[in-house]
Amino acid sequence: MTERVVAVIEDEDTIASAVAARLRAEGFRVEVAADGPSGVALVAQLRPDLVVLDVMLPGLDGIEVCREIQRERAVPVLMLTARDSEADLLLGLGVGADDYMTKPFSPRELVARIEAILRRVSRAPSPEAAAIRVGTVVVEPATHRVRVDGDEVHLTPTEFDLLVHLGSRPGIVFSREQLLSQVWGYADPAGLRTVDAHVAALRRKLGATLVRTVHGVGYSVEAAR
Repeated sequence: MTERVVAVIEDEDTIASAVAARLRAEGFRVEVAADGPSGVALVAQLRPDLVVLDVMLPGLDGIEVCREIQRERAVPVLMLTARDSEADLLLGLGVGADDYMTKPFSPRELVARIEAILRRVSRAPSPEAAAIRVGTVVVEPATHRVRVDGDEVHLTPTEFDLLVHLGSRPGIVFSREQLLSQVWGYADPAGLRTVDAHVAALRRKLGATLVRTVHGVGYSVEAAR
């Protein structure tokens, strides 16, 4: 089995050391950077399978680091923050992070989230998968492309997976718990706001009416008429 590589970008030494030790015990190769600029350089040099990224960093904050590392290639990112704020959550996920955890967190849960992200991004779409149409949005699972009125729109891997999951089942309402389990691959209630943030990102990029909120139930996309 190919060794999986994780870059940890975290300026609190005790947290960085604990995360690195736990991931190494789980069989990952781990390299650590303690500030934003060195984190960007580490990712460019290491080309890791996943990045664990703190929001509050010296030099460049985690939001800017996420923007920089996503410009080169779509690397999965799990963001960490000490601030339990909706604005941080939306901003972090809006620049390409796949998931989000608030400190303090369980090392076991951190590993579970990382494993879930890596499983999801390693799934290859079937080359025969048919295009999905949701209004003016066309999704091509085989080529991982999304177009709105013919113009291509960039989605992160998680945004894409969420859109395919909803779009391939038009009219069906999914609860946030179902989406967290079926798209993200875990069932921790602390992750429910991640679902909301990704739905908000889809609406921002593809149109405010793309995903319908069914209050008290969950989310759906409308069946084509």
